[in-house]
Amino acid sequence: GDYATNVALQSAREARMAPRAIAEAIVQHLPTTEYVESVEVAGPGFINITLTSRWLAQQVETIRAAGPRWGSLDIGKGLKAQVEFVSANPTGPLHIGRTWGAVLGDTIANLLEAVGYDVTREYYFNNAGRQMQILGESVRARYLELIGRPAKFPEEGYRGEYIWEIARTIVQEQGDAWANEDWHPFKERAEAWLFEDIRRTLERMGIHFDVWFNEHDLYVSSAVMKTVEALRERGYAYDKDGAVWFRATAFGAEKDRVLIKSNGEPTYRLPDIAYHINKLERGFDRIINIFGADHKDEYPDVIAGVRALGYDADRIQVVIHQFINLVRAGKQVRMSTRRANYVTLDDLLDAVTITHPESGVTIPGKDPVRFMLLTRSPDSPMNFDLDLVTQQTPENPVYYVQYAHARICSILRKAEEEGWHPSGPDGWETGDVSLLTHPAELALIRKMLELPEVVESAVQKLTPHQLSFYAMDLAASFHTFYRDCRVLSSDPNDAELTKARLKLVDAARITLARVLDLMGMTAPERM
Repeated sequence: GDYATNVALQSAREARMAPRAIAEAIVQHLPTTEYVESVEVAGPGFINITLTSRWLAQQVETIRAAGPRWGSLDIGKGLKAQVEFVSANPTGPLHIGRTWGAVLGDTIANLLEAVGYDVTREYYFNNAGRQMQILGESVRARYLELIGRPAKFPEEGYRGEYIWEIARTIVQEQGDAWANEDWHPFKERAEAWLFEDIRRTLERMGIHFDVWFNEHDLYVSSAVMKTVEALRERGYAYDKDGAVWFRATAFGAEKDRVLIKSNGEPTYRLPDIAYHINKLERGFDRIINIFGADHKDEYPDVIAGVRALGYDADRIQVVIHQFINLVRAGKQVRMSTRRANYVTLDDLLDAVTITHPESGVTIPGKDPVRFMLLTRSPDSPMNFDLDLVTQQTPENPVYYVQYAHARICSILRKAEEEGWHPSGPDGWETGDVSLLTHPAELALIRKMLELPEVVESAVQKLTPHQLSFYAMDLAASFHTFYRDCRVLSSDPNDAELTKARLKLVDAARITLARVLDLMGMTAPERM
């Protein structure tokens, strides 16, 4: 069947009846409909529903009428969602460790928009704390070296080439005018430089943020200290050994956590609790955080802090992703990089950007990066195969899916060249889709009709990797259809069937382009 339900099995205990008897009773009382071919009981009590071929074929018109909005739903209509992702400290270029979170966050935001949510993409700019001082001191030391002054590089300083780049920029702008300045202006200039560098890199990934939230603002507005005082008033913060502690054990933690160290420096937990209070007070119905595996033991304390202050922490959801390993020739590799002592996202994008020799079409690096990072559940480590994603063969899933879209566009172009125009009194848009009865045609339609269900499931479960599997299945269904069903025929007797099949091809184009768009990828018309 096209659909199956186990409702009879689920209700057997409460109804005190055999599951199969319940299933048979349900089937006997179901009204007949033009949409349903048959309803049958199978096995211990499953109910299988088969749709009519005529109804399935008619859905080609539904898909074509929806156009680029095919797969959209309204389950989030009137609701606000915020997705916070990437949120890397502005102390260096984005490294590949942030790439998975970037892809997950942006794709989840796309999915939320597809089901009607008003979505805010947000980057938490962590520009307070000791690491920013070290950044300023590192740039200051390189600046002094460049202008010929003695300088001691900080022991924990940042040593990438980008520190020299920032220092050279300051020399060009200020000459030696900053020779006697402390680290503060160097920190400000480095932060601005890195902010722009991060923004440019994310643009290459097709990622744009609505809000860049500045951590420093939480201190300026006194939100951080107000959070401490509120926790004290509720009995969840106390002093010990010169530090301020959060009573995390009241929420199931094994031990309490430090909020403010004995030297007066807040730990990450305190501003993060204040930040999440800020999110909730902005009225988001759904707050989604994308974190790396290094945060898996930390975020529960933040959620507990939110609960301690009486806020609805159930509105907050967290997706944790594992780490990425770069692989070439079956072995883990460490790509050298000029700008830093780690692999940057820019390095990865450069390595996997492909220009197809025959068509001259360039596939931007973001396409293979985004697709491959959506082929695994985020709770499993990812081996990113640099050889595989640059192959122009069906073994490369990125090529396989994008080639399917390019082939569809090629068929429609060829149809136009052979006189099969879409519009006009005898255009293929007048075709009768009820002629679509071949098993491969119906299988393709069934697969296209799954898109709204895939979108809804991915949104509810926060599992955007469902899109990549669906895209591969859809491409496979189309390739099977193309193999088994001749689309363009010169036989006048096949004219009406050709029109109907061109409608089906167009619906496949719409569906595949929509999936690629939800994944943040391009849909090439030539390859």
